[in-house]
Amino acid sequence: MTHAPVVLYFGEADTPPPTVLESFVTEHGMVLVHLNETSAVLDRANRSFPACLVLDASGSVETALELCRRIKADPFTSIIPVATFVPSVPAGLSSRGLEAGADEVLREGLTERELELRLDLLLRRAARDVSVHPTTRLPGTVQIERDLAGRIASGAPFAVCYADLDHFKEFNDRYSYAQGDRIILLTARILRDVVRALAPDGFVGHIGGDDFIFSVGMEHVDEVCSEILALFDEIIPYQYSEADRTAGYFLGQDRRGTLHRVPLMTLSIGVITNRLGQFDHPAQLGERAAEMKAFAKTLPGSVYVVDRRAPASRGLASDESPPPAPGPDRPVDSPEPSGPGSTQTVEPNRERNPN
Repeated sequence: MTHAPVVLYFGEADTPPPTVLESFVTEHGMVLVHLNETSAVLDRANRSFPACLVLDASGSVETALELCRRIKADPFTSIIPVATFVPSVPAGLSSRGLEAGADEVLREGLTERELELRLDLLLRRAARDVSVHPTTRLPGTVQIERDLAGRIASGAPFAVCYADLDHFKEFNDRYSYAQGDRIILLTARILRDVVRALAPDGFVGHIGGDDFIFSVGMEHVDEVCSEILALFDEIIPYQYSEADRTAGYFLGQDRRGTLHRVPLMTLSIGVITNRLGQFDHPAQLGERAAEMKAFAKTLPGSVYVVDRRAPASRGLASDESPPPAPGPDRPVDSPEPSGPGSTQTVEPNRERNPN
C-alpha cells in the first residue's frame, strides 16, 4: 500500500494554512498536516520523513525561525526541505529565514503563481539532492558522502562504522522479503535510536540492502557500538519462529541443494577512525570501512572491530594474518600487535537463545 506524501504545516491553531498551500498540496496528491506545537513538529519529523515542512512566521517569527534552526541543526532531520512563510514587514525577515537554514522563503506579497512555483522547485530540488531509502527513510549515498566529507574537513576526531547483517539472505529466503524488509527497518531504528541517544552529533545512513553506515565522534564509538550490538541480539531473535529461536538455527539449503544449519542473524560492524592520521577523501573512508566490515564478518557472533592502521596504508598486509578474536587467554582490552593489519576487537555475544 502506497501512502500519500505528507506536508507538515506549522502555524497558530486558530489560523488556517494559506489557501495557496492547501491547493498546491491537493493538486500534487499530498496530505497536509497542520501542527501548532513545536514539540509535535519535532516528534513527527523524527518519526517519519515528510515531503516538506512549511513554517508560518506570520504569527510568531522567533518561534518559527528557532524551530527551523532546530530542524536543520539535527543530523537526522536536516534533510527535510523547509520553507518559511514570512510577512513583508519588518524588513529583513527573508534574510533571517535563510540564515535559520530554510531551503526556501515565501514572502507575503508574492503572487499565488510564484508561490506555487517556489514550492514546486523546493520539492524538485529535494528529490534531486536528497536520496533516502524507501524502507528505512534514512539518508542515502549522497548524504553519506557529504557527512564523511564534512568530518574530514573539520579535522575533529571521528569514527566511521560500516554495519552489515550476517545470514540475512537465508532469513529472507525462509521468511519472505516482507519479513526481510521488517528486519531492515528494525536494524535502521536500532542504529538511529542508539546513535541519536548516545552521540547527538552522529549520522546514520543506509547504503542499500542490509548495509548501513554511521559516523560518530571518536569518544562515543565504543559505547554506541556496544549498545547497538546488545539491542540487536536482544530484539532480532524474536523475529524468528519459536522453534527456530529455541534451536538457535534453522536448516537451509546452499546453492548445491545441500542442507546446513543457518545460525540466527548477527551484526558485524567495521570501524575506522582518524586517530592515527587524516583521510583525504570520503572514498578512502568507504574503502577502509568495507575492509574492516569484511574482517568483522569472519568473527563469530555480533561483533565490532576497530582498525588501527594509519590512513596511508592500503589493505591488510598480505604477509600478516588478522589478529585472533579475543578469548579466555587474551583479554579484550589487551594491547594489539602493531602493524598494518592491527585491529581492536570486542567479544561477540555468544548467547543466541533468548529463552
